[in-house]
Amino acid sequence: MDKAGKAQVVEELKGLFAENNVVVFAHYSGLTVAELTSLRIELAKVGAGVKVVKNRLARLAMKGHDGEAAHSLLVGPTAIGYSIDPTAAPKTMSEFAKKFDNFQIIGGFMGATVLDASGVSSLATLPSLDELRGKIIGIIQAPASKIAAVVQAPAAQLARVVKAYADKEAA
Repeated sequence: MDKAGKAQVVEELKGLFAENNVVVFAHYSGLTVAELTSLRIELAKVGAGVKVVKNRLARLAMKGHDGEAAHSLLVGPTAIGYSIDPTAAPKTMSEFAKKFDNFQIIGGFMGATVLDASGVSSLATLPSLDELRGKIIGIIQAPASKIAAVVQAPAAQLARVVKAYADKEAA
């Protein structure tokens, strides 16, 4: 790769680090191309991605970024997973690591917070943004439906009383 190509990769990585909320580093040596392709497909399904780049170029791209302190994790053949959803990449990569012993998560960063492997695992156990939104909507809707039932109950009781009086008058 020539100097211009390397500069382009560094700029691309800078944009990637700036746009995504979480970045996960993993060692992938021993995986086949087909296995790495399956990881790419799984990550794409959840709106995440993975890149394999030279560590030196990734370190250059991290300079001046909030997660710069994570540069020490870039040792050996490293795959960089990333996503806007803080749980998408960690969750998918953790599931992939369970299937393939050659794939080992070594850490990452979320904003300025450097994560070790256990930190990434902790993120992987959290519900996704969509799951949290669903739970919040459920919590908000439950009291509203209860309020509607309580408000409608007196009207229904009043209607029953009126009907009872009407039936009594008719008899």
